Amino acid sequence: MKKCIKVFFTVCFLMLLSCAARADVIINEVMASNGYYENGHAWDWVELYNNGKETVDLSGWGFTDSKKDLFKFIFPDGAKLKGGEYLTIWCTGTENETRGKGKVFYADFKISSAGEKLRLTNKAEEEIQKLELPEQYGCVSYGLPSGGGDYGFFENPTRGKKNGAEAFARRTAEPEIITPAGFYDGSVTVQARGEDGAELHYTTDGETPTKKSKLFPAEGLTLKKTTPLRVKAFREGTVSSTTAGGTFFINDAPQTAIVSLISDDQYLFSKKTGLLVKGTGSIPNYSKGYEYPVHIEYFNKDGEMEISQTGTMTCSGHSARINSQKSIALYARKAWGADRFAFNPFPTRNYESYKSLLLRSTNSDYSATRLRDIVASSLAEGQGILYQDHEIIQVYINGRYWGHYNLREKINKYFVAAYEGVTEEKAIDSIDILARTGTDEFLQNGDNKDWLELCDFCKKKDLNDPENMAWVEERLDIDNMFTHAAYEIILGNIDFTNVRIYRVPGGKWRYLLFDVEACWRNLDPTPIEYYIKPLNGKIQGFRHEPLNAMFKVPEMKARFLNRVSELLATVFRWDNVEKHFDDVIGQLKPILPRHIERWKNMKLENWKKNIHATKYYARVRPKKIPEMLKKAMKLTNDEVEEYFGETIRLLEETNKRPED
Repeated sequence: MKKCIKVFFTVCFLMLLSCAARADVIINEVMASNGYYENGHAWDWVELYNNGKETVDLSGWGFTDSKKDLFKFIFPDGAKLKGGEYLTIWCTGTENETRGKGKVFYADFKISSAGEKLRLTNKAEEEIQKLELPEQYGCVSYGLPSGGGDYGFFENPTRGKKNGAEAFARRTAEPEIITPAGFYDGSVTVQARGEDGAELHYTTDGETPTKKSKLFPAEGLTLKKTTPLRVKAFREGTVSSTTAGGTFFINDAPQTAIVSLISDDQYLFSKKTGLLVKGTGSIPNYSKGYEYPVHIEYFNKDGEMEISQTGTMTCSGHSARINSQKSIALYARKAWGADRFAFNPFPTRNYESYKSLLLRSTNSDYSATRLRDIVASSLAEGQGILYQDHEIIQVYINGRYWGHYNLREKINKYFVAAYEGVTEEKAIDSIDILARTGTDEFLQNGDNKDWLELCDFCKKKDLNDPENMAWVEERLDIDNMFTHAAYEIILGNIDFTNVRIYRVPGGKWRYLLFDVEACWRNLDPTPIEYYIKPLNGKIQGFRHEPLNAMFKVPEMKARFLNRVSELLATVFRWDNVEKHFDDVIGQLKPILPRHIERWKNMKLENWKKNIHATKYYARVRPKKIPEMLKKAMKLTNDEVEEYFGETIRLLEETNKRPED
């Protein structure tokens, strides 16, 4: 009897310990609309906390946002949470290679910012906790205050650390800057207002206002010079508002469209974290992939504002990041505001909005002509190949003039989707985009297995066999490939590694024209030797096999040569090319003196000489292409006459120099 009583109390004691352990693990903090990027990601996250003293074995526990599937995420064997420790579940929304370990785990679903129920369940399917999330605010976490009380919103997220002592039921509404941002003569008095009971604080140097910032004057704020204004509302018992922003240009009328960026010094120029400076570490700040919040405004040529919203920015480009004037990529992020830029600044597109934009500083053409890439790319309009459209703009950062940029479409899955008419989110996510050789290190989005298989097939199989050719034609847009190769060769793009290919679900592999500013520099054959070479030749920069496999098929060889001849006789006639040059030069001339004064990186007279040289190569190089192809492809004189005879005679008239 005594033995039975002892066993009974032992079992009860163990059950109490088990229940206590279960109760000690809580959902402590949640971020369901994250805009803070870490290692290139801004995933949703959930923080668990063990507020007891005993270690809890989480092996087999489930975490979910679904009542029907309690084990959407399952903690792996050996997962434990010590007393007083935190762990993070990153909710990625994508399939993960691992569930994680230690204090970091990965779930393949996202958390809805519209509000939902989260459930934590133990191995025995007993509910440890059910947390109902209300609608969430962007970049604001929701959790349990460390000082006790009800769940609420925090002023600052504290993942992996002790939560704030106070949580709030809501967020203060963003204040309204009533006076339109834009262009004024002499001065302007700006009016702003917030919700009842809110206190408005402001800055004029780009910094996010705090409670210590100046109070916004009730009578309005008078500005007498170009100023980046930021206003934030604070109210007791609430999380502070998002920040309103606007740039007021004084005596500074626009000569082009204007992009104005407003952001904190820690994000821009701080030696420790600023993305536009080198910094002090072994890896430059601008190469660390930082993505930071920024207020973005776009004013068209008439000074009318088309967008004003907070998004994010990164430093863009590769080797040209060392230049003082850096390229900047801009992203619309829902966590910071809208998830699209709801306007279209590009003249040849009919899209209603953009997910991302690129402020391109012209990179390797930094101080030479500032127009090679945009003029050359614009020649691809209507030719069945995707290219980046452009708009010549000037940029301001925190009210300071930042010079001439070329606003470009940014190459990503949304860019391809817009061009190809793909609208379903799942299909957009599945778009394949590859750079250079298409190997894993150059995989930008999607998958590369089919592309590598296609290249190997072209290398090993005889495409004169109709079945083999049919297999390739099912997967590759051959005419598109011919057009891309023709452009690169005619332009003389010596930066031959700038090759991008893509495929939408159910579609064929296609090329896009990308970064051709290293063109029109000489009359050398390059890059022909990289495009036209033996099938088993060394792979240099991109996969040459599909193109050269086609050349072994007489019909395809003729198709390529006819396409080159057609482009030479139409697109690359000097009267057509000159129009594109003149349009861009007409926009650049008025703004270059100020740009040069800002950056001291060129002289106007040198720019004019460089333009003259570039025009020379653009005019003369097309006439040299038939002879270059004759040597590279071992064409006979009869073949040259067949494919290029009329074109050569046409170009001798249309592309001759005035002195000839």
